[in-house]
Amino acid sequence: MTVVAEVEAAPARHGLLRYAATKVGGALLSIAMVVVATFFLFRMLPGDPVRALAQGRNMTPEQLDLERARLGLDRSIPEQFVHFVGQTLRFDLGTSYEYKRPVLDLIGERIGPTLLLTGTGLVMAVSLGIWQGARAGWKPGSRFDRFSTAVSLVLWSVPTFWLGLLLLMVFAAGIGPIPGLFPTRGISSVDAPDGFGYVLDVAQHMVLPCLTLVAVVYAQYLLVMRSSVLDEVEQDYITTARAKGLKDDDIRRKHAVPNALLPTVTLVFMRIGFVVGGAVTVEAIFSWPGLGQLFYQAIRVPDFTLMQGTFLLITVSVILMNTLADVIYHVLDPRVRSV
Repeated sequence: MTVVAEVEAAPARHGLLRYAATKVGGALLSIAMVVVATFFLFRMLPGDPVRALAQGRNMTPEQLDLERARLGLDRSIPEQFVHFVGQTLRFDLGTSYEYKRPVLDLIGERIGPTLLLTGTGLVMAVSLGIWQGARAGWKPGSRFDRFSTAVSLVLWSVPTFWLGLLLLMVFAAGIGPIPGLFPTRGISSVDAPDGFGYVLDVAQHMVLPCLTLVAVVYAQYLLVMRSSVLDEVEQDYITTARAKGLKDDDIRRKHAVPNALLPTVTLVFMRIGFVVGGAVTVEAIFSWPGLGQLFYQAIRVPDFTLMQGTFLLITVSVILMNTLADVIYHVLDPRVRSV
């Protein structure tokens, strides 16, 4: 029996490897296209980096030309592109015009706060979306279903920057009888204590940006989970479980929800990169010292190398997470393997 099982499992392994290789090849092609698009996209932005960096300094035209040569902006666009591709292949994202430091070092310093904010927001959004979606899908048309679906769709439709500014104005600055309850900017206070006091201070600074991120993200998990549970409710095993006299809550928690989780789990991996990219607006509004704020500051100069590096990191993370989601879905769902 063992030999037969191994023989039957071999084609499945080969099929998985072929599928994974196809997806990885597609991801590499997408990354190559992103590298090309990243370079030319930011060259279309208005503004001269040299003149922006020279503001407030009395620099002669000759000095401006020397600065432009130092930054490599005196070369032709094809020469700059070849240089950029060569650097990228060596995992060298260049040196920031404004900070005069390697872009990789700046990203390394800022990626921690971004992962803290987006990771916390993603866990909260997924948990809230799965819980509400499971309850709403189990009893479609109920008051809870109508209310939770309506609220999530409204929040999903609200622009992120508008919701962030509204929360900032009401709960940070204070309005009318509502006092300012939370900090307006940053990741911690200047006089934050050490130890557990510092953790509490960071948590207080995270409330509004994290709430903004969760509000505009959790609806998609709710809707996918609700749709999956609706499909499971119509299955024969649910009818059989009810005929056996099992409690409705037990059927939902132990049978329907686990079977309905697959599309949501796949969506989580697919949306990780998008959540990181969506943090750009939130970090800019709340002055959160992460990749989003770094990218926003780079656009204002414009700092080509810094924009290219941060944008490349965000888009590559989206591509890799989508590829991982496809492979995981192929592994977990036997129906996909037979296609």
